Amino acid sequence: MIHYALTCDRNHDFDSWFQSADAFDKLSKAGMVACTHCGATKVTKTLMAPAVRPARKSATTTMEGRALSTPASPVEKALAALRRQVEENSEYVGMNFAAEARAIHDGDKPGRAIYGEARADEARKLIEDGVPVAPLPFLPSRKAN
Repeated sequence: MIHYALTCDRNHDFDSWFQSADAFDKLSKAGMVACTHCGATKVTKTLMAPAVRPARKSATTTMEGRALSTPASPVEKALAALRRQVEENSEYVGMNFAAEARAIHDGDKPGRAIYGEARADEARKLIEDGVPVAPLPFLPSRKAN
């Protein structure tokens, strides 16, 4: 595997892994390497210096030196903001989501904003029964006691 820093013809920088240098060349010529920001397929390799750092730091930062937890694009920033809003304004109920949502809908438990996890069949049944639920575009952080 080889890692390349790439730039599209619209000057967006991104990076990707390839099986080999030849694999990059073949995929690029076939128009199968696309910019992660705009989808442009005119992509070139840019200069890259090897990142050599202590092992502890390498687990938390990218080659650009930014923390992995820092959003890199406007979409990632919007998803991070949505996640914060959901986590700050609702209660995580874990794998009990389907039962909690149904109990709130049926009036057996007090109404409140919740989020959690449900199997596909449980979510489908909630929707079929008219329980207002929606999938989140991120996986909840698993919370331990």
